[in-house]
Amino acid sequence: MLTLGSAAPDFTLTADDGSTVTLSALRGRPVVVYFYPRDDTPGCTTEACDFRDRKAEWAEQFGATVLGISGDSVAAHVRFKTKYGLTFPLLSDPDKSTLAAWGAFGTKVMYGKQVQGIIRSTYLVDAQGNIAAAWPKVSVKGHVDQVLAALAKLG
Repeated sequence: MLTLGSAAPDFTLTADDGSTVTLSALRGRPVVVYFYPRDDTPGCTTEACDFRDRKAEWAEQFGATVLGISGDSVAAHVRFKTKYGLTFPLLSDPDKSTLAAWGAFGTKVMYGKQVQGIIRSTYLVDAQGNIAAAWPKVSVKGHVDQVLAALAKLG
């Protein structure tokens, strides 16, 4: 897990629209970076739709950007985003280097077994590019409420 107050690891990844997104280019506003295992699966869909449904709060009220990152391909992201009308970029990290740098790839327990995979986690990056809040093991239900509360504390 990344340390609160430390500099967020920079990345440049390809988005669902084919553009590249560089975290450091977004300085000056808060950024919610959330890592999820796979497009169009139940938990990941719920989480993405919760961020979509609360856009008025995170974008308009707090001026934040939300970025969803998984190891899925850009094509998979396009299908997922279109199917659910998602309103924020989904970034592809096929080699999982960004996931690893953020502590979102590693050993986790799935169905009682230890496996290597993407760990559902979220980080709030402040306008200066530092980690302001962290959720290293996200439970989807109510998670967006936690993120919005942390954004409110940033002021």
